[in-house]
Amino acid sequence: MNMEEVYSDDALVDQIRLGDEKAAEELIKRYYTPVLRYCKRQCFNLEKAEDLTQETFLKLFKNLSGYKEKRKFKAYLYTIANHLCIDESRKMKECSLENEEEIRNECDELRRIEDKSEIAYLLNVLSPEQREAVILRFGEELSFWEIAKVMGCNMRTAQSRVRNALKIMRKEQENER
Repeated sequence: MNMEEVYSDDALVDQIRLGDEKAAEELIKRYYTPVLRYCKRQCFNLEKAEDLTQETFLKLFKNLSGYKEKRKFKAYLYTIANHLCIDESRKMKECSLENEEEIRNECDELRRIEDKSEIAYLLNVLSPEQREAVILRFGEELSFWEIAKVMGCNMRTAQSRVRNALKIMRKEQENER
């Protein structure tokens, strides 16, 4: 018989408190994939979701004394994951605020372009990812957070794509003059 058939989550927690590493491995085996899936839904980035999942288990084992058997273990574990995802979301929003004004200023000159063929030309010098990010940002007026969701990347990547695209477009426009 394996541990999954023998031990409930609470029994595994008791074993972990006694120093049983196999019990810890079993708990991770049971919940790693579901917690990863949950974190990915929250942050839309697999790499960040993996980091948050690992942090969830580290925090769980570090604070196992805070777990009371009267609560459902699964709910306790997801509460830890949820708090980490919320913290990450706040970090991303802070980052967005500091760069938003800078990017807004960079694009003012490009917004004044009235010749649609020039805009089309400038968009064609960009990579597909940069072009999509610029169109979503300025054509569809999505936030960086929304662009990140649409493009399946993190918010910093979305910001970087827009910023780099604007630099390329500005340089290309200067070369045309």
